[in-house]
Amino acid sequence: MSRAAPRSLAARLLRGEAAALGRAITRVESGAPEALELLRAIHPHLGRALSIGVTGPPGAGKSTLVNALVHRLRARELRVGVIAVDPSSPISGGAILGDRVRMGDHDLDPGVFIRSLASRGERGGLSVAAARIVDLMDAAGYERVILETVGAGQSEVDIAELADARVVVCAPGLGDDIQAVKAGILEIADVLVVNKADAPGADKLVRELRSALALRHGTRAQVEVVLTTATRGEGVESALAAIESVLAAGAPERVARVRRRLRRVLAKAAASAAERRVLDGGDAVDALCEQVHRGELALADAAEAMLAPGHRDRQHRRHG
Repeated sequence: MSRAAPRSLAARLLRGEAAALGRAITRVESGAPEALELLRAIHPHLGRALSIGVTGPPGAGKSTLVNALVHRLRARELRVGVIAVDPSSPISGGAILGDRVRMGDHDLDPGVFIRSLASRGERGGLSVAAARIVDLMDAAGYERVILETVGAGQSEVDIAELADARVVVCAPGLGDDIQAVKAGILEIADVLVVNKADAPGADKLVRELRSALALRHGTRAQVEVVLTTATRGEGVESALAAIESVLAAGAPERVARVRRRLRRVLAKAAASAAERRVLDGGDAVDALCEQVHRGELALADAAEAMLAPGHRDRQHRRHG
């Protein structure tokens, strides 16, 4: 792809063309060489979208709730992007569950864009590309972006660094009720939704969640608990009102969260660069490996030495 092509794609994306957004997401998710140029082109146009993370244990009805939230956001004439992070196929690495299967109600709505992403085994249920895809949807003019995670349980705390409002969905009858909502994801909740409110044990679960919230520190104990029956649309408006309240009040925390997310993304990028440098080898790297092999240098010390300023210059000089 020529250097001008990413800029052309970015221009179409900024005009809100769905086809351009789909193509841009594919470029970014696959790690195509032109993805970085595309992201640079859209960077000045970011900052309008607000993201809503929806997580919780399997069987809680997250997809049904997301579908209902999309309906209500569209009724407010907001454009909505949805990123549904699915389990990865062990064969292809692609998403097992398709977005059209779960949210087909919105197929013909030009104001909704839904994309399934494979989790690719990422801890936290979020693929590495998810944060950048939020940016692509932001650039394309989607005012709300919903991230629905795979529902793996406690490890889904990664969503705390990505979403502007965090919704944890649970439901009665998933085991030992409150135990089904692991402490890790309970801690990140801005809004707690007890779905399937018409099922036995819903009121008991609400009481248990409120008791658990009372143990949290400071204002985090003030999380709203909302009852919904998403299949019938009951309580969804109240859930959305609670979410929008968090979005309206969360600007300072949102800035800090973006900074934390960027640190994490930068750390992963640095780790990938360091891995490539080691695997590419070279005399300096081989010398460190030999020292580790002979027991003359601890592995941690070798890693520090490799990352030290000037190590790459020394490696280049040996090749020169």
